[in-house]
This record gives sequence, C-alpha cells and structure tokens, in this order.
Amino acid sequence: MWEKKDVQGLIKDALARKETLVLGASCEINYSGRAESQLARGDRVILIKSDGALLVHQPLGNAPVNYMKPGTAHTVHSEKDQLVLKSENLQQKEFLDVFVHAVHFFNSHKLEDGQKIILQGNEADMADMIYKQPDLIEKGFKPVSQEEQTKYGYVDVLGVDKEEVLTVVECKRYCADLAAVTQLRRYVERLMASKGLKKVRGILAAPKITANAQKMLEDWGYAFVSVEPPKYLERYNKSQKGLGEF
Repeated sequence: MWEKKDVQGLIKDALARKETLVLGASCEINYSGRAESQLARGDRVILIKSDGALLVHQPLGNAPVNYMKPGTAHTVHSEKDQLVLKSENLQQKEFLDVFVHAVHFFNSHKLEDGQKIILQGNEADMADMIYKQPDLIEKGFKPVSQEEQTKYGYVDVLGVDKEEVLTVVECKRYCADLAAVTQLRRYVERLMASKGLKKVRGILAAPKITANAQKMLEDWGYAFVSVEPPKYLERYNKSQKGLGEF
C-alpha cells in the first residue's frame, strides 16, 4: 500500500512538470459546476493530462464518471488523515474535490503525441467506392463527378442512370434520417434550377434508413440503396465462430 504523504509529493512534482499522471485510489468525490454531484467512497482511476484535463473512471465501463476540461488547475494537500486533490476551472466555473482514503497505484510520465487520427469509412470513402463500383447503386449508373458544388454544399456523387437522367447520390455512413433526406432534396432542387432541368433523380446511399426517412424519401420520389461504408481494418466476420461455439 502506498503512503499518502509520499504520493502527495509525487503528484505535486508531476503537476509541476506538466506530466500525465495516473492514480488508482479509494476515494470520495464532490463536484460543482454543470450540476452538483457526490460520489461515495469507491475504487477509481484518476487521470490528469498535461493540459489540465481530468478524468475519473470507475472499475467498469468506458465513460468517465467525472471529468474536468483542459485548462483546469490542480493542487494537492493533506487534510487530517486524507489526501485531498482539488481541481478548479474558473473559466468554466467548475470545481472538483477528490478525498483519497487509500492509494493503490501511482505513475506519471511526460507524454508526447502530435498525430491526428485518420478516419476511414466516412462519406468521402463511400463516394470513392461508389465512383469505382457504380453498380453498388444500380445497373447502368455512370458517375460523372465527385464533390459537385452547389449553393447548399457538395454532392457526394453526381452521375447519370441508364436512361441518361442526371442523378444525385448522397452518402451517409450511418443510418439515414430525416435530415439526410432533406439534404438530398436541397441538392436535387438546386441542380434542377441551376441546370434548367425538369428532372433530376435523388438516391440516398447508407447502411440503413429510419422508417420516417424512408416514407419521406418515397413521398418526394427519391430512392434508397443500402450501401455499407468501406471498412479497411474490419476484423469481425459474421461467419466466424466464437470460442463458445467449438
């Protein structure tokens, strides 16, 4: 078991050096800011990053039970037999106090990471895939351009169907909703006006669509095509057996 007085000095040093620190402790937590909350004694993992952000995790789940935003100031001191970590973000008017009863583990280090996550399988990737495999939309569909600009934004894929009718394809990586249908309609109507056409088809490409969105789509004379976004790092195979199935 760690001595709280030793950890107090380690936390002070880590904060002064702007290191990222991780503390496993039995603690109570009081918070005041966006709302007010009290968390009775229990085991938690407390993470403080070099930018001042603080996250408190319980043993289960992936979401923090408490958090403080970057720019938060932290101090630590002893109060009777307790170690008290105080966090204040005056700009956000938020305050969090952690009352530590026992320390399970502590570590800190200067971490550096200048990389940005690269998202794959987004709408742009879907548009690229459809441009290369137009039969995903329908037989005879021929893409003519990507990112066609309109007054209301960029059309993901613009093409013509087998009847040579100009066709707008709007891609959504998740379940298409009412907002996706109205967006498609804006693009279709804008292209009809700008190109002086009486007919422009609209197709919504997404893995699935809500019932309300499907009804609106049909009412406006547009179509839905189920298209899954590309998953370059996909590991899950629906036909793959789990360990319990052998």
